[in-house]
Amino acid sequence: MSNDPLESARVRVVQAPGPNEFRDPAIRAEFKKAAVWLGMAVGIALIVLLIQPLLIIFAGLVFASMLDGGARLLGKVLPIPRGLRIALVLLLVFAFFGLVFYRTGMQIADQAEQLRTTLEAQANRVGRWASDMGLMPGRSDINGMLREALGSVGKLTSAVGTAIGAVTSMVMILILGLFVALEPRIYERGLQWMVPLDQRHAFAQMLGGMATTMRRLLAGRLLGMLFEGVLTWICLSVAGVPMALLLGIITGVLAFIPNVGAIISGVLMAAVGFSAGQETGIWAIIIYFAVQNFDGYVVIPMVAKRTVDLPPALTLSSQILSGTLFGVLGLALADPMVAMIKVALESNARLNGKKPKSDDDSDGETS
Repeated sequence: MSNDPLESARVRVVQAPGPNEFRDPAIRAEFKKAAVWLGMAVGIALIVLLIQPLLIIFAGLVFASMLDGGARLLGKVLPIPRGLRIALVLLLVFAFFGLVFYRTGMQIADQAEQLRTTLEAQANRVGRWASDMGLMPGRSDINGMLREALGSVGKLTSAVGTAIGAVTSMVMILILGLFVALEPRIYERGLQWMVPLDQRHAFAQMLGGMATTMRRLLAGRLLGMLFEGVLTWICLSVAGVPMALLLGIITGVLAFIPNVGAIISGVLMAAVGFSAGQETGIWAIIIYFAVQNFDGYVVIPMVAKRTVDLPPALTLSSQILSGTLFGVLGLALADPMVAMIKVALESNARLNGKKPKSDDDSDGETS
């Protein structure tokens, strides 16, 4: 009988496969799950780190949709190659802005300087009134408050907030949008190539739906911008409100950002109106509410029937989140991003055999 414990011990061999045994189906399944979770974590980290260039790329796609929509519109009346139609759209846009600034450039520049002075004076008046009423401790320093507010904006705004950064970002957006608009099929094929074969048809349909939705959304936005800007300019001029042309241009540009843009333009109109007198200020407020209500109850519903109808609360919530996280550029692109997400979710629902429930199918009651 041996006294060696190794010889007398019972040998036990583990029968279950180890982590390095990839031939086992269970190990392969667990490895795939771990790889998916790791890939999601890495993807989220990359999105956070690269959010600025991603937003610039998305802005380029938005600009490409504008060019594509203009080229398609010209294609209905001019049977010329796509490249020539894109060039004609760009030429018409530059000619329009060039003519506007040539005819009203000096007037806009003078009104811009006058607007800055007027807003500073009105802000100081409001600050003194709030200080006298005890709403603010001590004399309010408006410039210091503005610097503090701007300093609290996210990293994206600080990165592109300088003049050089803004110009560089704008140039990249224009060039990227132009390249995509000239040959969209190249990039569409590249995206489809990264999708499995059995899912490419559904993916192609989703891309087509996104492109159509983007074109319709931007067409509605541009129509609303033109309507609000021109109508505001005409009404303010008739009412004798100073800087009517500049306020009309600002209102039209801010109309691209629903809800938030309307609030900012309303504050500007009221400030400028009351700087010329109480009666003029009241007229400015009346004009603001008249234009916004007509646009909200007549123009937007008519446009939404042929474009894309986003719930106002969803739009405002997305603007708040995007503006807080990504700065000014995120605020401007919040609406298109929500529209693309909506199209993707609806396409996924149709792919799974579930038809999205439209507003017409709802009876307006909650269960």
